[in-house]
Amino acid sequence: MNEKRVLVGMSGGIDSSSVCLMLQEQGYEVVGMTMRAWDNGSNYIEEARSLAERLGIDHHVVDVREDFKNTVVRNFIEEYLHGRTPNPCVMCNPLFKFRILEECANRYDCAYISTGHYSKIRNVDGHSYIECGEDIKKDQSYFLWRVDESILSRCIFPLGGMTKVEVREYLRQKGFEAKASSGESMEVCFIKGDYRDFLREQLPDIDSRVREGFFVSTDGKKLGTHKGCAYYTIGQRKGLGIALGEPAFVVKINTEKNTVMLGSRDKLVAHYMLVENYKFIDEQDFFSGNHELSVRIRYKSAPIPCRVARIDDKLLIVEFLAEAASVTPGQSAVFYDGKLMLGGGYIANQKTLGLYLSDEYAGKLDFK
Repeated sequence: MNEKRVLVGMSGGIDSSSVCLMLQEQGYEVVGMTMRAWDNGSNYIEEARSLAERLGIDHHVVDVREDFKNTVVRNFIEEYLHGRTPNPCVMCNPLFKFRILEECANRYDCAYISTGHYSKIRNVDGHSYIECGEDIKKDQSYFLWRVDESILSRCIFPLGGMTKVEVREYLRQKGFEAKASSGESMEVCFIKGDYRDFLREQLPDIDSRVREGFFVSTDGKKLGTHKGCAYYTIGQRKGLGIALGEPAFVVKINTEKNTVMLGSRDKLVAHYMLVENYKFIDEQDFFSGNHELSVRIRYKSAPIPCRVARIDDKLLIVEFLAEAASVTPGQSAVFYDGKLMLGGGYIANQKTLGLYLSDEYAGKLDFK
């Protein structure tokens, strides 16, 4: 591979445009690639192509719409149908985005891969880790825990040490005033509004698959009728369509019984959680007990100090050492030591949590 060639994933936006400019300034031969994954009404392909022409770099468009729909979008829909709350970026990055970036980098003789992620790469004891970006509000390490280390070792993230404000100012100084002033991209690239509308659009027969059921209280009393488990998520308060005379939150979703449990805010507080299908850069090191562990259970959540114990090679249990709330199956639990991202897993269904906390089982757990 040519050590001076780098493939940049170009979305036509502020971040990837800045990356192209920065890498050129650093002496790299930049090759641009834009994925046509979902037609969302924007002209991002033309914007990326226009920038490539202005910078004099090769630009390729890869039409991956069918693949994207059959992997990322299908998983997103199926997760909601099963009462879980997915994060499509976590699914997209390893199985789709970075896989295709790697394939194209190999095709175009590029030793390196670069994107506009606000994260860093840090080498520790021969391993390539993700580290949080300097801009706390934009840090995207949470979304990258499933990306293979073999790909991370080829990645360059120029924006990891910058804030969004600094990136916009950089573009202005380079003569890209209009681009620097443009708006942010959508958080989920294929959804413009409410995910429930998207589900109805993609599944015209959804009403026959998602049946009405009962809202129930934490002590099992029927409170009213819900529209279908797929339309609710843990911690939700607004849009429930039921008035109880006091604030009520979704605290549990049971697709087998087709019930949505409502309760007060304190019912959302958790002291433990189960995490499945975990993946770490160095698994032996992670379970060594040598880290000051914290975990993020949502993209925007603050890290929560914690301890972990392995149940088996697919399941672990997390003990929170500070208050945690709204543990949501389907979301990612991402583990850190300071700013160093060690890996993560999916928050599992918590129905068997009591078993692992019982006197019979708890003594076998070795929390680190």
